[in-house]
Amino acid sequence: MTDTLTPVLTDNWDAERAWTLASYEEHGGYAALDTAFAMAPDDVINAVKESGLRGRGGAGFPTGMKWGFIPQDNPKPKYLVVNADESEPGTCKDTPLMLASPHTLVEGVIISSYAIRANTAFIYVRGEILHVIRRLQRAVQEAYLAGHLGKNIHGSGFDLDLIVHAGAGAYICGEETALLEGLEGRRGQPRLRPPFPAVAGLYASPTVINNVESIASVPSIIANGAAWFAGMGTEKSNGYGIFSLSGHVTNPGQYEAPLGITLRELIDLAGGMREGHELKFWTPGGSSTPLLTPEHLDVPLDFESVGAAGSMLGTRALQLFDETTCVVRAVLRWTEFYKHESCGKCTPCREGTWWLTQTLAKLEKGEGSESDLDLLLDQCDNILGRSFCALGDGATSPISSSIQHFRDEYLAHLSHGGCPFDPAASTAFAPAGAHA
Repeated sequence: MTDTLTPVLTDNWDAERAWTLASYEEHGGYAALDTAFAMAPDDVINAVKESGLRGRGGAGFPTGMKWGFIPQDNPKPKYLVVNADESEPGTCKDTPLMLASPHTLVEGVIISSYAIRANTAFIYVRGEILHVIRRLQRAVQEAYLAGHLGKNIHGSGFDLDLIVHAGAGAYICGEETALLEGLEGRRGQPRLRPPFPAVAGLYASPTVINNVESIASVPSIIANGAAWFAGMGTEKSNGYGIFSLSGHVTNPGQYEAPLGITLRELIDLAGGMREGHELKFWTPGGSSTPLLTPEHLDVPLDFESVGAAGSMLGTRALQLFDETTCVVRAVLRWTEFYKHESCGKCTPCREGTWWLTQTLAKLEKGEGSESDLDLLLDQCDNILGRSFCALGDGATSPISSSIQHFRDEYLAHLSHGGCPFDPAASTAFAPAGAHA
């Protein structure tokens, strides 16, 4: 495994007007489309399977296998839906990708739709990021005008319409079935499964739902071959990925590297922690993944290794916190977010996140007793695995892991009668820019 940066998706981000069709084609854009059209749809699916590409949205499910679940004997239309509702705290990779190079995603959508025999595709994008929506809409318009979308694309006989749909900003719509509900015009709430989207998804038709980065990775796989992609990363976590470093690091931003790189290596590439400070805790995949500590700096950032360390790779949103940060306060802020964003459909999440917030707020103020830590863990246990979707599970992760690693800090709040940290010493997250 190479431990250097491997700019693929980010390779053209520094090009002049990289978001335009002219710039994208100048860097070889849409060449993979003709390569795909020269292949049978099933061969495209097999190439993605052989590459080892796993979902880049957090779950890590094999992308080619997901495509293969679509029943081609079903007479209903097939749909491809791109999940661009990036809303996990700390996660900031899909937004800069769509902003810098929307045509990378558009080309991926066309190839992926061809593979699953879908003639209509949707990009469900977060409504708050209006600048990204406008850039995507313009990219889609350019693709239509150039003949990359519409009827008989490149003379292949394949037709595709692509719609950019702006969601209303609900975090729950990052869950794929809640996204489908929102796309159909209903309130975003997760659906009961089965049936799974591959059988009865959008408009009760076979549907594939993939993350932005997953679909955007497809053109490079088709252009360079499955073996090229599989040659990067680790044995079971193939390829490259965008790692988003934010927080108390010298140069926050997007770092594209093979899966299996370590946080220690990424921090070195980012110029180290901010001057005069040391790493205290971090998240490997956004705020819904269990916290890790400096002891885990050399854990390979792949699905299996991070899982073995007691966390999840998730979206590779690496939030780094130094010794000035209060763990209890940080976890409380995340829990307040999950309480606010709970869709309210199921009792464990709706009621549980409220009670978690109440108990955490009391501890952060230095009120209560040590038994409240056991109460917190009991509340987490009553939510974990019992909620309708993964939101409830995600809300418990930072709490249970922070008590595991920083129980003394919780107790310090009780003995000090409040937070022992100087609020002025803790700083807000640094925004993540783009580094290739």
